[in-house]
Amino acid sequence: MSQPDVVIVGAGLAAAKAATALRDGGYDGAVTIVGEEPHPPYERPPLSKDILLGKGSRDDALVHPREWYDEHDVTLLTGRRAEKLDPAAHQVVLDDGTVLDYGKLVLATGARPRVLDVPGAARALTLRRVEDSEALLGAFASASSLVVIGAGWIGLEVAAAAREAALDVTVLEVAPVPLATVLGEKLGSYFADLHRKHGVDLRTSTGVESISETGVTAGGEEIRADLVVMGVGAVPNTELAEAAGLEVDGGVVVDQHFTASLPDILAIGDVAAARHTDLGPLRVEHWDNAIRQGKAVAAVLLGQDVAYDWQPYFFTDQYDLGMEYVGRGKASDDVVIRGDLDSGEFIAFWLDGIRVTAGMNVNVWDVNDDLRALVGRTVDATRLADPSVALTEVADG
Repeated sequence: MSQPDVVIVGAGLAAAKAATALRDGGYDGAVTIVGEEPHPPYERPPLSKDILLGKGSRDDALVHPREWYDEHDVTLLTGRRAEKLDPAAHQVVLDDGTVLDYGKLVLATGARPRVLDVPGAARALTLRRVEDSEALLGAFASASSLVVIGAGWIGLEVAAAAREAALDVTVLEVAPVPLATVLGEKLGSYFADLHRKHGVDLRTSTGVESISETGVTAGGEEIRADLVVMGVGAVPNTELAEAAGLEVDGGVVVDQHFTASLPDILAIGDVAAARHTDLGPLRVEHWDNAIRQGKAVAAVLLGQDVAYDWQPYFFTDQYDLGMEYVGRGKASDDVVIRGDLDSGEFIAFWLDGIRVTAGMNVNVWDVNDDLRALVGRTVDATRLADPSVALTEVADG
């Protein structure tokens, strides 16, 4: 018996990985991907890393070349927008009036940059699409100064790339310590110091009041700049799901098998508020999650018993710092350092009591699998901090 037709709305990394895993798994139903951007699906981390540094191109970021989709009988509709879902009729209506029938629908509509509600906000650049990255790289060539609004991962990666391009960079962050909600005060301060050592004027506890053609007004002061980039988070693209009557709560609500609140609809990637088997409802906007959820939803559609049970992972590259993080720590967790912060090579762990909630390796490589194995385990903090004790020997029991 032929398997039901699958329509994937959204053409990012999660969508491409879902289609790939379906075909690799022998799925013989029709598979269609619908995406607003004119390109085949691509990976987004290079936008604030290699492409912005002038070391990569949009072709390097593609998940597959366009011909792969034809070769694997995947219909790829780029430059097309899904306007309406009709769950009762099992149909998707596109912006040109085309109606797609589905047996199973996968929502992978992603997210868009959050924009501050301040005068002149539209003058700020954002970084979400490959054109944004290419335009910003081009602007670096003629600019001498940049203000970055927001000291999250995107904001700090943009700041690092701009300093590599010899721009004067000011970063404005409303919180007292950047990244504190993710890393806590100690490690957030480490990243703040990293940027200040590289010449960034990082101003914390500073809110933006307005943006003009000549710069940004913040804390009552005008900071003149040739360019302004806003990196203050992302908003999941849930409008299509909401209009169709799907449950939405900070994302499209799905269970541990990525199943939404109406029949035959699933959601993955940045738009999905998925129930993690250990951590509960979770919406993760990172590269690794898109890959894993894409593969997992394909397994679900293939009839396999797969659940959302892996630990979140992300990475960053800034200046000469490379970092990987796995788990879900809290700012209130205790932080244990293995190695020396001053050396720039260390491993950090977050502990809720004696239980590891997350681990981060900074310029220390080939250890992330060991860190992943420790997340959720009970440990002796003294042994955890001791480099003479192998990570594989740290966990109790």
